[in-house]
Amino acid sequence: MQTACAAAAAADADMKSSLKVSLGGAAAALGLVLMFMTSLIPVGTYAFPAFAGMLLVVIVIELNYVFALSVYAVTALLAFLFVTDKEAALLYAVFLGYYPVIKSLIERIRLRPIQYVIKLAVFNATMIGAFYIALYLLSIPSESFNINGVYLPWLFLLIGNATFIVYDICITRIVILYMQKWHNRFNKNTKL
Repeated sequence: MQTACAAAAAADADMKSSLKVSLGGAAAALGLVLMFMTSLIPVGTYAFPAFAGMLLVVIVIELNYVFALSVYAVTALLAFLFVTDKEAALLYAVFLGYYPVIKSLIERIRLRPIQYVIKLAVFNATMIGAFYIALYLLSIPSESFNINGVYLPWLFLLIGNATFIVYDICITRIVILYMQKWHNRFNKNTKL
């Protein structure tokens, strides 16, 4: 009797592991498809990596941070290898891919102003780092950042901060919507 119970428990654990890996693989594949779409529309360089990153919200909620970071790493690596828009791959790798994973960790801090200081510090540090990586490793000419004597990266960073705040609010709303509409259905059907 104990052997049969142990075998059933082992089979259930294998099924759960397989389901977790399948969910992670599906999220990575869908994220990569979104990354391939970056060259379809002009704002795709920024929009599709953000959408690909939002997929990790489901992985964090349903599985855990380790799975979510694994999906992020796989998607980022494959994006660098196969996606032609290297700027989009860089944005996904340095910020948009892992931010939905660390967002929930930052939001464990009780004081909301401190949360936003940390979130904005992470955003600005990674965007400045991405700028220099694009400039020196991806060989984007520095002259392309000047228009009529105006140095655009500072303007882009200012606009980026405002856009980031909207993005952060959108992720929060997506989490709320997912928890209200889909979380119970997902758990009922998968029994994770």
